[in-house]
This record gives sequence, C-alpha cells and structure tokens, in this order.
Amino acid sequence: MISAVVLAAGLSSRMGKPKMLLPWGKTTVIEKVIATLADAGIDSIYVVVGGNSPDVKKVLSGYALNFVLNPDYASGEMLSSVQVGLLRLPKETETALIVLGDQPQIEATIVREITENYLQSKEKIVVPSYQRHRGHPWLVDGSLWPEIINLQPPSTLRDFLINNERKISYVEVDTDSILQDLDTPHDYQQHKP
Repeated sequence: MISAVVLAAGLSSRMGKPKMLLPWGKTTVIEKVIATLADAGIDSIYVVVGGNSPDVKKVLSGYALNFVLNPDYASGEMLSSVQVGLLRLPKETETALIVLGDQPQIEATIVREITENYLQSKEKIVVPSYQRHRGHPWLVDGSLWPEIINLQPPSTLRDFLINNERKISYVEVDTDSILQDLDTPHDYQQHKP
C-alpha cells in the first residue's frame, strides 16, 4: 500500500498568513492538494499539522484522511514533520509519498506516474525531475524510513537523497509544477489560478 504524508505543519512565516488556507480557485491550497492525491488514487492520506491545526482540520473535515500532530512544528523544519508522519503510517504501508501541503499545482497524472514507476521499477526512491531538478512529491520505500527517522539536524532530507542517489529512479516530467511551492505572497500571486 502507498500512503501519502502531507506536510502542512509550518507556521507560514514568510507568507504572513496560514498558506494552507489561502483560496485556490474554488477551494483552498490544502484542499486542492488532498483532492489531487485522491484523484490520483491515493486513499491512505496522513496530514501532518501544527500551528494552524484546528483550521486545517476544519477545512479538511469532509475528506477521508488522518491527522498527525508535529509537536515540533514551531521549529519550521520539514524533516521533523516527515519523521512524525512516517512513524504514524499503518504497518501495511510499503512506501510513502512525501507531499508538500503548499504545492497545489501538483498534478494527478504526475502522481500516478511516480507511483507506477515505483511499482514497476521496484527502486527504493522515486523522484520527479524537471530539467534535471528534483521536485515533489517523491516516494520512499519503507526499508529506508529508519534512515529518515534517525536523521538529526543539521542533516536534511536533501542529505538523505544525496546519500541514496544510487537508489533513486527519476521520473522526467515536462512541467515545472513539481518545483513550485508557495512560500511568499509573491509565489502565491504568481501561481494562483
């Protein structure tokens, strides 16, 4: 089984307001991410929440998913959110899809390409790539979770990927949407539909 770990615990300090709750078309940023995952056939979804937890839970109340609280959300480190998310996944999960909660531009077709690549290639890590730049979301096999869970700052997920470069299968895509997330008001204005 493939489970998604959706990272939605940050404080949105550079945005100046809770970016997960910003309007995105007729929905919100985080709802668009969840809807895209569901459209891609991912039905085991774990959303890691933090500072804006009550509001994020409220907007997602109509979706079948699980919430995981990152007690260290204030540190602003993505690594801690991935770690608590992986620790909460059910035993039957074979691989985790690491998803940015502030990347509403992700496309269901690309998510499906990533999961299909994993199922066919049996590589331990599957990462989308646009013009030789790694993006999100990416998959990591359960056999490598202990390595992520045991990482300590200043080590990062980027270090993990560099250390496991030979275990990565890249999915070349023709859109830079895999590189885009929403950190600042400028990002939001530039990318919003």
